[in-house]
Amino acid sequence: MAPAGNRRSEVMPKMSKRKRNKIDNRTAKRRVRLSPLFLLGSAIVVLVVLISWRLKSPSISSVTHSVNEANTANPAAVENNAGFQKLKGRWRRPDGGYIMAINHINDGGAIDAAYFNPYPIHVGNAVASRDGSLTKVFLELRDINYPGSTYSLSYDPAGDRLQGTYYQAVEQQSFRVVFERMTDRPK
Repeated sequence: MAPAGNRRSEVMPKMSKRKRNKIDNRTAKRRVRLSPLFLLGSAIVVLVVLISWRLKSPSISSVTHSVNEANTANPAAVENNAGFQKLKGRWRRPDGGYIMAINHINDGGAIDAAYFNPYPIHVGNAVASRDGSLTKVFLELRDINYPGSTYSLSYDPAGDRLQGTYYQAVEQQSFRVVFERMTDRPK
């Protein structure tokens, strides 16, 4: 029996040092080929975790639930919420070119919205509500660099604009903001 340090010679037939190095180089190349696969797998896992994190927005679900509950308890409120339709459209913040698109609002106040800076930012939740004669919009952003940043806006019918507060969650600061309605260019 050969000593433990000499096992390589048991497995591999005697060959030149040059040939052995060539085989070792192939093995090293295979290891390098596995590395991108490992990175791709890791990236997929991170992406799945981020997406599942973004889809969860427990802080806003209670707001949506309370709006829906209030509308169920008071059918007259649903009639008043038909005024939410005036919020539909594209809105631009003149101080930075940020765009909010309100595509659809149901009678319960749930908003189907999109937000762009200039690329799409995931909207975690969006809700319209009434406070006396005020029509309000609450929009929560859930994306990289926007982990729970929110807009709390009121509709100004005289100026046809949305105005209120933007809470920047990363910096933990609030800013006064205005959104102006965008009109389509004439063709």
